[in-house]
Amino acid sequence: MRFTKMQGLGNDFVVIWADQSPEGARDLARRMCDRHFGVGADGLVFLLPSNAGDVQMRILNSDGSEAEQCGNAIRCVATYYYERISGARRELSVETKAGLQKVWLETKAGQVSGVRVDMGEPILEGKRIPVSLDDGPVVDHPVEVEGTSFPITAVSMGNPHAVIFVEDAAGYPVETWGPRLEKHPFFPNHTNVEFVSVRAKDELEMRVWERGVGQTLACGTGACASAVAAVLNGETGRQVLVHLKGGGLTIEWDESDNRVYMTGPAQTVFEGEWAGDR
Repeated sequence: MRFTKMQGLGNDFVVIWADQSPEGARDLARRMCDRHFGVGADGLVFLLPSNAGDVQMRILNSDGSEAEQCGNAIRCVATYYYERISGARRELSVETKAGLQKVWLETKAGQVSGVRVDMGEPILEGKRIPVSLDDGPVVDHPVEVEGTSFPITAVSMGNPHAVIFVEDAAGYPVETWGPRLEKHPFFPNHTNVEFVSVRAKDELEMRVWERGVGQTLACGTGACASAVAAVLNGETGRQVLVHLKGGGLTIEWDESDNRVYMTGPAQTVFEGEWAGDR
């Protein structure tokens, strides 16, 4: 099985072009994403035929669970499609479990230099995120974990996010609180967790604990959710640069159409052949 290793701001994926997802795809994701006995990645991404768009993206986390959406992965998918399939097209539509998404590629000397993605409208109603409240939006809502109260702003970008504003995101104990919040009963489908500091009215610092993966260097949907949460809490304007461990993403929550746009890089790391178990 041929694969391509790709990364977006250090959030890395094994990408496979296929006619259909193989049987046992979840187990395959666990084996291929293992950083000691496999290729090593945060997720396994299948590029599949689509009746609705140019290509369909199916993403499985490193623990085998399936994600509805992934901002860094969709930039990798668009870059892969440009480099290997279309050859010249700079506008694509990618089918995901969260819906059909438009993507625009920025190129320089025939290479992809950046990818802009229409991430859709943020979902703010509690029962649709989902959280255990029917009300919405869920802004600065206290959630208690082991005697500590966290002020949660809940946002879905096709997948659920819990955004928490802290003084020092870079130094925050993400590994301690991330997994506890991920599986808190307040989030019936579990959640991604973002710890965010406000640098300026147009800058955020973010660290993330991804559902089904753990702490990663970047999360595109998390950056989008954090930007939306910052606006809802009156912390920033509608366009921000989000600093992650792996680099920066430009996020805009457009007031005219209520859609969130994400711009950032994606790169091929290497290609290989999966031999399977021996």
